[in-house]
Amino acid sequence: MAENTDKWICRELISMLKKYGVNVIVASPGSRNAPLLVAAARENAIEVIPVADERSAAFIALGYAAVSDAPVAIICTSGTAVLNYGPAVAEAFYRALPLIVISADRPYEWIDQDDSQTIRQPGTLANFTKGSYDLNESVTDADKWYANRMINDAMTLALSGRRGPVHINVRLDSPLGRQSDSRHPQPRKIATLRPREDLTVGDARVYGRQLASPRKVMIIAGFMTPDSRLNQALGRLARLPNFVVMTETIANMHNPAFISRIDTTLSQMTDDDRHTLKPDVVITLGGALVSRHIKDYIRSIDNAEHWSVGHTHTTVDCFRHLSLRIEMRPEVFFPQLASAMQPHQASCDYSRRWELLARKAEATHQAYVGSAPWSDMRAFSVFMPMIPRNANLQLSNGTAVRYAQLFATRDYHRCDCNRGVSGIDGCTSTAIGAAMAYPGITVLVTGDMSAQYDVGALVYASLAPRLRIIVMRNGGGAIFRFVESTCYLDELEKYFAHPRQFPARQIAEAYGLDYFEAADEQSLRGVFRQFLSAPRAALLAVDTPAEESARILRNYFNRKSEYINHKQTDI
Repeated sequence: MAENTDKWICRELISMLKKYGVNVIVASPGSRNAPLLVAAARENAIEVIPVADERSAAFIALGYAAVSDAPVAIICTSGTAVLNYGPAVAEAFYRALPLIVISADRPYEWIDQDDSQTIRQPGTLANFTKGSYDLNESVTDADKWYANRMINDAMTLALSGRRGPVHINVRLDSPLGRQSDSRHPQPRKIATLRPREDLTVGDARVYGRQLASPRKVMIIAGFMTPDSRLNQALGRLARLPNFVVMTETIANMHNPAFISRIDTTLSQMTDDDRHTLKPDVVITLGGALVSRHIKDYIRSIDNAEHWSVGHTHTTVDCFRHLSLRIEMRPEVFFPQLASAMQPHQASCDYSRRWELLARKAEATHQAYVGSAPWSDMRAFSVFMPMIPRNANLQLSNGTAVRYAQLFATRDYHRCDCNRGVSGIDGCTSTAIGAAMAYPGITVLVTGDMSAQYDVGALVYASLAPRLRIIVMRNGGGAIFRFVESTCYLDELEKYFAHPRQFPARQIAEAYGLDYFEAADEQSLRGVFRQFLSAPRAALLAVDTPAEESARILRNYFNRKSEYINHKQTDI
């Protein structure tokens, strides 16, 4: 019989993780967590991925959880290690991803006693977890019963309702390295029966009547995972004359009837359009929106109703018009709503008018981009259509996700960005985790500031060979040259954009990535297919002018209809 750690609580916890569907643990080294690592490594049914940096480890786990749609555990030692999990745990909370945070700790009596690596760990992540649990080494039968009950509670909480992270703090006393016979009784898993969640036929008809023509209905989809049933239901609704469906790139919803370029379309609205196209009812689903244009527009409308569909941890009233919370999964609610909608005699051209505006916006978009010189915008217009349809597209925050709103209209396998908190700190790590969970190609599009911030993630030795990283090398934080709050400040370059040449070639060579670069449209087109077909993980640096790129993006939202006629206008 193989040996295992003699810490019963560690063996119990790892066994319970497997029972609740955890197949992957991302673990960081340490001495206090040694019994947990031993128990994890000797559980044959779980893959343990070693990552030394806890911040990167947590984001890698987040990326894996998002793409695999399964819970992932992270294990760290005591002290500040657990604090480094904070950014990824916060992102997981707002993206409703089930990260199981496990931190090793010292016994109660040694906290605040100037012993090494001791801080007050319980509750350190409480603002961003669904629950926090503090467990001792199990000695008596009562201890073991309590520990089993708390682990069941933690896992059930993480995976039920609106899923999310939980924190399990495990106090372990010395000695830490002793082993014993690994025979361990099968832990008790407490099953949970969840009631059926759907609308009654009567309720579905009531909602259908409330949204019938001539009422004008706008559906807006924020970030979410792909779902074919939901996509089909929204497509049925989009064909109704009084409905318009708007989807962001990271909503992962695709249909020719959808308005998928929200910012492109809204930036072409006249004052008359803003009045005549305002909806009576706005229905939202998915996470936080990228588009400031749609948020500003809906907030400016008087007397609009706002229905929110989906499980939320609090009342989310982003538009300041919230009138109804529908605590149901969107993939359940919208198919029922679509089936309940009945033809109405009253005529309505709401959908057609939005379609006409979208066509006008598309024409000015094509003309403007076609006239743009080499810049971020021109580069995105070249490589976004060249990314394979079966790719998983990962976007960093900043301008990358905003350009994707303008160009990523293809139905990629899926598209993700850390928009729960919208930080730049773990974009590369998240993409690394996502690439591990997906057998196809994963393409990360990131800025040079985001890439430099998270460059430590590339230390991870087993980068998936299907990972592709595109770094927009545009002189630092391009977003700060675009947003109004910073773009005109005298301190812009020194304190915000902080331009520094990103040493892409040296980084690729140091971490074993194939390297490619492009500095104009011709070289980008020439090298891109080689970049995609590289035999191992690869990095492509795309050099673009900083100030010119920011100016072209700002002016894009003020482009005029004369671009349809391809007039020579100063972009």
